[in-house]
Amino acid sequence: MAEIIVETHPLKPFLPANARLLMLGSFPPPAGRWKMNFYYPNLQNDMWRIFGLVFFQDKHYFFTDNNKAFNEKLIRTFLSERGIAINDTAYQIRRLQNNAADKFLEVVTPVNLSAVLTQIPHCQHIMTTGDKATSTLLQLLPADTPVPTIGHPSHTILDGRHLTLSRLPSSSRAYPLALERKAAIYRDYFANIGLLN
Repeated sequence: MAEIIVETHPLKPFLPANARLLMLGSFPPPAGRWKMNFYYPNLQNDMWRIFGLVFFQDKHYFFTDNNKAFNEKLIRTFLSERGIAINDTAYQIRRLQNNAADKFLEVVTPVNLSAVLTQIPHCQHIMTTGDKATSTLLQLLPADTPVPTIGHPSHTILDGRHLTLSRLPSSSRAYPLALERKAAIYRDYFANIGLLN
């Protein structure tokens, strides 16, 4: 049986200097499925549809004209203006099957969270978008950090910084919740932390 290779994260952390929120996923899908060189690049992932619905009432807002790809420049500009950073909890992984499913990802090396947070000094909120991202994040925080669940944030202190942790529904279509319902939960979250105005 062939050895499963270790993949290193192919994207740099996206860290606007004004970021107040850090969104953390698990790890990108295989590059063959990408529609842009940025986070949540798979057309079958609904993250940018959720963002379009939440902020612009249009699920195709962040797509190109033919809705066959994402408008990476528009996404990056929007996130920079809103102060939203994005990274993943895993820096290196083994993909036990050739897909992006969390249950088939083995985290070899987690992200250096302290180094990431140093670059976004105004960030007080961390949001995870799946079980693997949440469980990996908790391994990087003090042992007594409560597990956040959907609708129930938790709090911790890392390197002297108070952080609010929130768990939101996965944007993967494998997560059994309608797109509009996911968008409603994200809308409430962004409103609660002051990023929806």
